[in-house]
Amino acid sequence: MFFSDIIGQDEIKQKLRASLKSVRIPHAQMFSGPKGSGNLPMAIAYAQYISCTGNKDEDSCGQCQSCQKFSKLIHPDLHFSYPVNITNKISKEPTSDDFITEWREFVLSNPYFDSNSWYNYIGIENKQGLISKNESDLILRKLYLRPFESEYKFMIIWLPEKMNHSAANHLLKLIEEPALNTILLLVSDEPDQVLLTISSRAQPVRLSRIDAGSMAQVLEKKFNVPHTDVINIIRLANGNFIKALEILNTAGNNDIHYEKFVSIMRYCWSRDYLEVNRWVEEMAGLGRERLLSFFEYASRMVRENFLSNTGNSELIYLTESEKEFSRKFHPYINGRNIMKLYTEINKVIADIERNGYIKIILFDFSLQIIKSIRK
Repeated sequence: MFFSDIIGQDEIKQKLRASLKSVRIPHAQMFSGPKGSGNLPMAIAYAQYISCTGNKDEDSCGQCQSCQKFSKLIHPDLHFSYPVNITNKISKEPTSDDFITEWREFVLSNPYFDSNSWYNYIGIENKQGLISKNESDLILRKLYLRPFESEYKFMIIWLPEKMNHSAANHLLKLIEEPALNTILLLVSDEPDQVLLTISSRAQPVRLSRIDAGSMAQVLEKKFNVPHTDVINIIRLANGNFIKALEILNTAGNNDIHYEKFVSIMRYCWSRDYLEVNRWVEEMAGLGRERLLSFFEYASRMVRENFLSNTGNSELIYLTESEKEFSRKFHPYINGRNIMKLYTEINKVIADIERNGYIKIILFDFSLQIIKSIRK
């Protein structure tokens, strides 16, 4: 992984390069940032840059033996820890090592991803990932060994907020009493959920949302997206490259999302509980990922219809069919109910991600819409 592989974040890259020239590299660092900002690939690129033994200035050389092994994530001094759970194949006390082949394949295919995508890939989409005490014991055993090839050993812990209490205490011990020539890189999407005694002892590396220019360049050159579509994707993604990829990959689902959104809003407006119940039954069979995609779409539609009340068309992005529906619908999304609607949509997304009972979640959402939409 090269710094050039990370979209934008030029200021952070420069700071990380400069840290290598300092007297001492911090042994514990926390890479955090908004979702889709690239904190994981940045941590990997940083570790590769430190280990690179070739001629390097702005980036790793890519030619030395160390870079060659990093390019496949198989360097013997590069270790990973990430949340896992039992599957059909791994039925007892799973650790990261049980999924290392899948992890390498997944990261190398696209290093911009979230926890749900990872859970789906390894087949634990109906469970929550966890970094357990067994995992922390494994981390300690790995890091108290001497480096094999590099000057440093690296442990990249993705989502330390998923550590249970026992594992977090083990990690705290490692930070307070670091092994020789060990660099611990924590990669967090929710740093406020990491144990304070851990986060306060790790030097922060805070990434920002990806700037529009950098994202546009990648979408146009790497994905061959037309410029007019790029503008819309950037606006909807809001600096989140994971979201930008989702928009690209699910563009064909928008028509389906539109139909489902229009249907539930009409049923709620007319208080047609029989049709609401049928809608809930149908939506409950879609699966978690498609439901999450739908409610992301619903959140956008609520926002665009609310903005329609401002009269500023430059801020609004709607397809022709969406515009037609919104001409009559947008007056009912206003200052009296916008926060309630946003709250309910975000609550549904959170409940689905926590594997709540889908039918209850959807029916409760519908009831709340009925209460709100005619205010």
